Amino acid sequence: MMIWIFRIGVLAAFPLLAYSQIGHDKTAVLMGLGFAVFLVAVEAALESVNLLTLISGVLGASGGIFASKLLDYTLLQMGNETWYAAWDHYSLLRHVALGALGMIVAIRKFPELDTLDKDILALGKRRGTEIKVVDTSAIIDGRIMDICETHFLSGNLVVPRFVLQELQHLADSQDTLKRARGRRGLDILSRLQENQDVPIKIMDRDVPDQAEVDAKIVRLARELGGKVLTTDFNLNKIAALEGVQCLNVNDLANSLKPVVLPGETMSVFVMKEGKEREQGVGYLDDGTMVVVEEGKRHIGRRIEVSVASILQTSAGRMIFSKAKSA
Repeated sequence: MMIWIFRIGVLAAFPLLAYSQIGHDKTAVLMGLGFAVFLVAVEAALESVNLLTLISGVLGASGGIFASKLLDYTLLQMGNETWYAAWDHYSLLRHVALGALGMIVAIRKFPELDTLDKDILALGKRRGTEIKVVDTSAIIDGRIMDICETHFLSGNLVVPRFVLQELQHLADSQDTLKRARGRRGLDILSRLQENQDVPIKIMDRDVPDQAEVDAKIVRLARELGGKVLTTDFNLNKIAALEGVQCLNVNDLANSLKPVVLPGETMSVFVMKEGKEREQGVGYLDDGTMVVVEEGKRHIGRRIEVSVASILQTSAGRMIFSKAKSA
């Protein structure tokens, strides 16, 4: 409604201004009306134009006019007056043509900025810099922050916009657990961006032909020639099927667990009773379960134990030990 009031006001005001400022005749009124119609037409055309496209067009036109002025100066410095006189004869046409050319090029090539990230990152990879596409689970897990701070993780970290949107969706969830996970992920991401030693980039690039976030991540990593950084076991499998290398933080954590051998001695805090008679159960700092024979009477105490055997299961590693006599 307001836009129509503005248009009617322009159409009424300009003829009146022209009548009072230019002359009290029909010619002045028609001139004012012509200017008003031109402004309304421009306003209507700009309504459907994106602001960034408009800005790029203005910058392109300015660049074209600047190039025309630069050509003028170059030809003037050559000292050939005949050439310069012929060139200057078409100055208005030249300025308009180069300005229009600059605007057209800027507007037509502006959408290609979306693919510029891919080209830059691909160039970085050719120079030896690895790209790692980070998924939601790895950000929420948080250990990626510790790995980056220790400088064991090299290359560029890329967080797609759809991963950030998933974190925001979790943070706004009505479910308490999901909301806490989403907010933790956003906090970790904020800390990563504040760390000057971590080259992280939020990438405005989507994979519209894929609906699932995991599929989008794998496809994006494949297009960029990078790797997927995750803690999701299922995403690891999907990446393997697609031929994309996956870096699983859980695999890294398992590989860094301290190695113990039968016969070694360790200190463990006995927390609770075990399944078998007289057994006690404790845990190492990395979460490994330690079953202590004859450890029931030591519940609530830290004792020295001797490693008897080690059992590797699908759920993790278990250490069987025996309490050493005091």
